[in-house]
Amino acid sequence: MTTASLASPIDTATALNALRGPIPTVPAKGADPDAIKKTAQQFEGMFISQFLGEMFSGISTDGPMGGGQGEEMFRSLMIDEYGKRFAAQGGFGLSSAIQREMLKMQEANLGPANAPH
Repeated sequence: MTTASLASPIDTATALNALRGPIPTVPAKGADPDAIKKTAQQFEGMFISQFLGEMFSGISTDGPMGGGQGEEMFRSLMIDEYGKRFAAQGGFGLSSAIQREMLKMQEANLGPANAPH
């Protein structure tokens, strides 16, 4: 796969700017900040699980200390828990950027007439 075949290249400056800046302190009218935070953290947990899944995919479960078929069957559950725990402890810092963008999207969808005062 070449970079020319990608539908839209990643704009690094935009991605870095999304990670900077404060989280809006005044949520949009009707927004539930706790639900948004929880959703952002769950998304980061899933991202970390996918990341770890790729790391673990090359590790064999055989050998004198390996768990064999049982380890192979339950590895995905272990990786999901790792992802949740890492995200709960701060993760990669993605959840704050995701939370900020979700709040911005809700504010934009409300329009200026319904924005909080």
